Amino acid sequence: MSAPVDVAVAVLIRSDGAALLAQRPASKVYSGYWEFPGGKIEPGEPVAEALKREIREELGVEIERAFPWITRVFTYPHAKVRLHFHRVYAWRGEPRALEHQALAWQRPEAISVDPLLPANGPALRSLMLPAEYAITRAGELGIEPFLSRLEARLRGGLKLIQVREKNLARQATEEFARRVVVLARDHGAKVLVNSDVALAREIGADGVHLTAEQLRAAAARPESPWCGASCHSGEELRLAEALGVDFAVLGPVRATPSHPHAVPLGWERFSGIAKGAAVPVYALGGIVPRDLEQALSCGAHGIAMVRGAWES
Repeated sequence: MSAPVDVAVAVLIRSDGAALLAQRPASKVYSGYWEFPGGKIEPGEPVAEALKREIREELGVEIERAFPWITRVFTYPHAKVRLHFHRVYAWRGEPRALEHQALAWQRPEAISVDPLLPANGPALRSLMLPAEYAITRAGELGIEPFLSRLEARLRGGLKLIQVREKNLARQATEEFARRVVVLARDHGAKVLVNSDVALAREIGADGVHLTAEQLRAAAARPESPWCGASCHSGEELRLAEALGVDFAVLGPVRATPSHPHAVPLGWERFSGIAKGAAVPVYALGGIVPRDLEQALSCGAHGIAMVRGAWES
């Protein structure tokens, strides 16, 4: 098959988290299917410019704030496409169906329109991932003080947590992880367990987070609802994509006490690796909340933090 056709795709996201889907016109293949709006990138046209042009033509709005997100190749019976997804958070004007049959704002976890264009399924699932991925540090702060901070963060809207406690004994880690899952359930948050697939299943966690060593050795994705993986290079990120993980964490972006011998990537190198990834990528390593905008502009899905997630 010939080289894929490059397509710019806009995921318009409202302040309530709903994303805009559009119903394909009767004149096109997959007529009536729902998709994220967008269109073909012309030869030599920058992706960002193609995105603005297509959305102006299709929806009648001007994009004001958009970030590169994920890039996925999908093969249809009639064509092979490379989809350059961008999340769009600000635009001027009210979206109108200038080329589609209809428009619908949809929550990623509660899609009500049907059928969906096949290539959009993974992107919709990825939209369920929040912008912050918080990694526990109970071994450093103390279990009870940490759980108090966790409960406060959950009340404030934290939705994704990784239990990672290298300095706690196995039994203490298991008991701690169970308590984290209970607290998270009360607030609708997801919990992943670092490296231990068996423990994640035993305590009813939402998934597992693979270390880079596990990622390199894995022959298949663990049977888990959600699966993340730690990556430190483009090579490892390709392995994560091939394994079919839901997201990756890439770092360290800056020097960090937990990995004192690791050479920081810096934002430029992080961007070079993350942009074009087929799975959402979180920036990790010396990250603080104010780094979110920088991370998004570099192609990250969001930020993963250890210390930065629990500071007052």
